[in-house]
Amino acid sequence: MRLRVLTPSEVVVDEEVEKVSAEAPNGSFTLLPRHIDFATALVPGLLTFRSKDSGEHYLAIDEGILVKRQAEVRVSTRDAVRGPSLEGLREAVRERFHQLDEDERQARTALAKLELGFARRYLELVRGH
Repeated sequence: MRLRVLTPSEVVVDEEVEKVSAEAPNGSFTLLPRHIDFATALVPGLLTFRSKDSGEHYLAIDEGILVKRQAEVRVSTRDAVRGPSLEGLREAVRERFHQLDEDERQARTALAKLELGFARRYLELVRGH
């Protein structure tokens, strides 16, 4: 069966797999190729899959939606991080969180500068009248 994991900015996985395991709000499940068509919400956690040629793979995913239709499984999630092993995934997630923290800090700094500039201009206008 074909697994596609999609985020708003990229296709994280697009390959043939033998099984997919993930977690829904009501518990964990595993899909095999002959499983009936299936749709569920996903909770943040691990999604694992076994490919035919390279074994077990791991993804840390944010909440999302999984739809299995015939021989295709599609997962749509806000964010997903792929790792070669559980330990590799842990490090990849740690790096992603560090980058997100840095991006957020830079955005807060830029917003503070905009607010300060707006306040200065407003005071100049008020004092000018």
